Amino acid sequence: MLEYFYLFIVSLISNIFSAFSGGGAGVIQLPAILLIFDTTFINALAVHKTATVALGIGASLRFLRSVEFNKTLLLVSLSFGLPSVIIGAKLISHLNDELSRLLLGFLIISLAIYSFKEKKYGEYEKKYVSSTQNNFLGIVLIFFVGLLNGSLSAGTGLIFTIIMISWYGMDYKRAIAYTLVIVGFFYNATGAITLGLLTNIDWSILPPLLLGSLIGGYFGAHLALSKDNKTIKIIYQTITILVGASLIYN
Repeated sequence: MLEYFYLFIVSLISNIFSAFSGGGAGVIQLPAILLIFDTTFINALAVHKTATVALGIGASLRFLRSVEFNKTLLLVSLSFGLPSVIIGAKLISHLNDELSRLLLGFLIISLAIYSFKEKKYGEYEKKYVSSTQNNFLGIVLIFFVGLLNGSLSAGTGLIFTIIMISWYGMDYKRAIAYTLVIVGFFYNATGAITLGLLTNIDWSILPPLLLGSLIGGYFGAHLALSKDNKTIKIIYQTITILVGASLIYN
């Protein structure tokens, strides 16, 4: 019972920060599953993804009441992102996990550095110019995040957040809302189902993870809505650097 309590606390804390900054729960939660329970990586990833669906539900319940979503962008993100999540999940057994995590770590730290590029970056919304070129490149970026989400999970929400800010002109608060709904719920649910067909999920581990993810997701989203974009930006940058460094170190 003590092991399950530890896992609940880890899940709660990691998902609060994840919902507040737009990602990063997998860097804490996934290793915790591997350390506390004797299981394979692909099974731990399947359990983690199933649990983070609760993060998406908890955060969505809070964000959907306060943020107005662009239905076209939601449709594009799901139409091109979900198939890539399935492809990524099926590729996981063929990837060199250590090399992939190392490269992902460097990519995430690069995003943190990129977020410092301008003083007011992500603090105010900018107009998105809808053109054939911009829309196509946006689809490519979304497809790329889906591949990463299906295969590696950790840190992909942070990447999606920066895409929403840099490419679609959102501020941090709106970008994180999109990330938690699209990546946190839809992408993770698709990945969980796909991985569940490829491996046997250890259902005994799920209850503390689901509870921690649901509560942490709702509470983290509430915190994000109560803070200004400048504060969220600082938390995002901090979490991003820590997540990237953790992936490289591990």
